[in-house]
Amino acid sequence: MGSQGYGIDHVVVRSVADEIHDAHATGTTIGIVIGGGNIFRGMSADKLGIDRVSADYIGMLATVMNSLALQDALEKRGLETRVLSAIRMDKVAEPFIRRRAMRHLERGRVVIFAAGTGSPYFSTDTAAALRGLEIGADVLMKGTKVDGLFTADPETDSSAELIPSTTFDVVLDRRLRVMDSAAVTHCMENRLPILIFNIRQSGNIVRAVRGEPIGSLITCEDDQRR
Repeated sequence: MGSQGYGIDHVVVRSVADEIHDAHATGTTIGIVIGGGNIFRGMSADKLGIDRVSADYIGMLATVMNSLALQDALEKRGLETRVLSAIRMDKVAEPFIRRRAMRHLERGRVVIFAAGTGSPYFSTDTAAALRGLEIGADVLMKGTKVDGLFTADPETDSSAELIPSTTFDVVLDRRLRVMDSAAVTHCMENRLPILIFNIRQSGNIVRAVRGEPIGSLITCEDDQRR
């Protein structure tokens, strides 16, 4: 939503699409999971008198709108892109089928996974972890508005320090709220590293896929020792 506070900021969409284009040009296979908080946040639905299940479905539909906006921007940059939705809506997206997703990725297409997991009570973080595991990703990269994982909230605590690397156990034990615990646990149990980085800083997506030292890397303890 950029600085406008609500909806889709096309300047932001174009900027992200440019970076994904450059990242794809490195030969990296890319799958994307997008949230819908710029349009609707299921967790705040109580204020509107909407029950949690209905609210989560509304949030999933919001992710489809964001996915279609990004698909359009990527295709205008010459990238073959497919949106696969966990909720069937055949007029605008393909249904999520793992084998189909794998074929698209093998053909060099960018795949956008929309509608979360298709079930309520699961966050975008958990959907990203699930899709990353299903496609055999090497790393789950979470683009956020801060530079990585901190000892405290850097937006409210000026003494917060960046943690360049740590383990899943530390994140869970200290309840470092950069991703929800279900997503972190899924990644830990299946040894899928997580990289947290600032998506608002120009060039960071390309730096991330090149393995440059940015953000915060979360791995299993024995991987830290290697």
